[in-house]
Amino acid sequence: MSVLLPFLSPRPRLRLQGRAVYLRPPMQRDYAPWAALRSQSRAFLEPWEPTWPEHDLSRAAFRARLAAYARELELGEAYPFFIFRREDDALLGAIRLFHVRRGVSLTGTIGYWLGEPYVRQGHMADAVETLIRFAFHGLGLHRLEAACMPENHASAALLAKCGFSEEGYAHAYLKINGAWRDHRLFGLVAPE
Repeated sequence: MSVLLPFLSPRPRLRLQGRAVYLRPPMQRDYAPWAALRSQSRAFLEPWEPTWPEHDLSRAAFRARLAAYARELELGEAYPFFIFRREDDALLGAIRLFHVRRGVSLTGTIGYWLGEPYVRQGHMADAVETLIRFAFHGLGLHRLEAACMPENHASAALLAKCGFSEEGYAHAYLKINGAWRDHRLFGLVAPE
């Protein structure tokens, strides 16, 4: 069965259960709540993300994003998820396991965002812990990596809470909001 089905099927097969959230691949029907949440949270998110293209919130851009996710999933290179609150199915944000490497490294990188109305309520910790279980137990990965800008204290605290250790500092690591920015590097190894 093709992994494209979660994006095309009205009922995705890949669904990860957290304590108060669940994760599932994004689908076409998610466009309106996704665009509304991203638009509402734009000023909050932009300092931490790559520059938003002019038409980033358009339906066409969303379809292109889903097509890219489907290709990555098909190749086993990335696993994108939207984060939903279990009690009412509200879209809260997104989390993605990407740069998945097999062979001798068995490693992946995680990235995430949360809509501004949902910050500091434990949702992202729940989502990260859920993704960690999937990566280590579902995919058999050995190591996860993450990075955040030095001034993003909330993200650094979240990673520490979820078991990540700070491992280094990378100068001009990613181009964020139009400028090359330094990042703190974090890692987590699967328990023995």
